[in-house]
Amino acid sequence: MGIHDGHRGREKEKFRDFGLDILSDHEALELLLYFSIPRGDVNPLAHRLVDRFGSFAGVMDARYEELLEVEGVGENTATLIKYIPQAARRYLISKARAEGIINSPQRAGNYMKPLFFGERDEVVYIACLDAKCKVLGCKLVGRGSINSASVSIRKIVEIVLNMNAAYAILAHNHPSGLALISQEDINTTEKAAKALEAVDVKLLDHIVVAEDDFVSMADDGILKNALYR
Repeated sequence: MGIHDGHRGREKEKFRDFGLDILSDHEALELLLYFSIPRGDVNPLAHRLVDRFGSFAGVMDARYEELLEVEGVGENTATLIKYIPQAARRYLISKARAEGIINSPQRAGNYMKPLFFGERDEVVYIACLDAKCKVLGCKLVGRGSINSASVSIRKIVEIVLNMNAAYAILAHNHPSGLALISQEDINTTEKAAKALEAVDVKLLDHIVVAEDDFVSMADDGILKNALYR
């Protein structure tokens, strides 16, 4: 039995009994580091990570290459750290998709918001719905500004046709801003709605997400439909 095994056991027991909230940022990181560094004292490394990136969230948001620059962080540790926010994102998406029916702006926002968890770049998604507003699937449209060349109206139309959708919902994020609808967002939405209308698909909504907040263009009256209750 190593000299640090007792400490590791106490930290694990503390987590099992009281949850993660009782642990400080560096203690929470220690608990995680046990799984990539099975032997030795990881307390100094946990402190170095928090000192370098400012907080637990800062460590989780750090890029893989940045993590490797910290003394004591190897490929296994960097990979494990980057896995955590992606696993949280998958969990949130899985929960949001449990309902499967989008018939209100709130449900649209709840469904689309988890897609942007942990994203540092602006990304655009489209959800395709059948005639009963049941989700058929959700696809990444582009990475970059909603108004950039990387977001193709043609690609949006191709996706909804491939899924045989009756309705569609667009969503994009403002990773460093507020959940506010810009005139450029409106212009792009109008172009997408017109292109979809030409193939008999109605654009129900466009959700703009910023951190844990979102706004709905349908809720704001920019897009009008009679399906939302």
